[in-house]
Amino acid sequence: MNVNFKINEFEGPLDLLLHLIKEAKMDIMNIEIEEITKQYMDYLDQQEKMNLEIASEYLVMASELLEIKSRLLLPNEKKEEEEEEIDPREELVNRLLEYQAYKEITKVLHEKENLRSEIYTKAPSNIKEYIDEDKEIRMDVSLDDLIDAFKKYLQRKKESEPLKTKVTVNEISVSSRRYDIKKVLMKKQKVSFFELFPVLSKEYIVATFLAILEMAKDRELVIRQEGTFEDIICEVAHEK
Repeated sequence: MNVNFKINEFEGPLDLLLHLIKEAKMDIMNIEIEEITKQYMDYLDQQEKMNLEIASEYLVMASELLEIKSRLLLPNEKKEEEEEEIDPREELVNRLLEYQAYKEITKVLHEKENLRSEIYTKAPSNIKEYIDEDKEIRMDVSLDDLIDAFKKYLQRKKESEPLKTKVTVNEISVSSRRYDIKKVLMKKQKVSFFELFPVLSKEYIVATFLAILEMAKDRELVIRQEGTFEDIICEVAHEK
């Protein structure tokens, strides 16, 4: 695979790995670690020959790949009590899947942002007379705040339980997630933003996140946060 890359073309080592896996047409759930390690090391060698600075995080990933490769090459020792063998690639696969989900969310949000930038509106000179303060719906947190908080939540979930990687043939739509969220709010009236993500799959995360934003835009729910480090709450938007 004689392709020239530059460090600044990628956001980090995981981004580079995803690219190499895609180019090699590998199954991300069954990475050919020996081949992908060779391609990764060849890439770093090219950067050194071009006298380009290699960030330390790329070198750390190189050492991790070499360690996984060596563990796979070592003969398996049978223990007295048979235990389920842990695949050395499992942690790397989970990290790649999680990073891939972040990239997908970011891509969708950028597309929505670009579409919105093409719409031009003009507000009335004085809109106070058209606003009923009792019915005003506000989102007390910015989109960036929601994304940052959600990233931290996913990191905590990753530390407490493995990321679900089972592939499902049922597509999760934004409309179906809106319907489910409405049922939850009808029952509880208000709920933590993070409780609306019981399933950590790429399709489920993207559909749920967009559903929440659309419901806030359509004034079907209110997103609030009392303080900087307080929980983010979604609650029913009551009409008065």
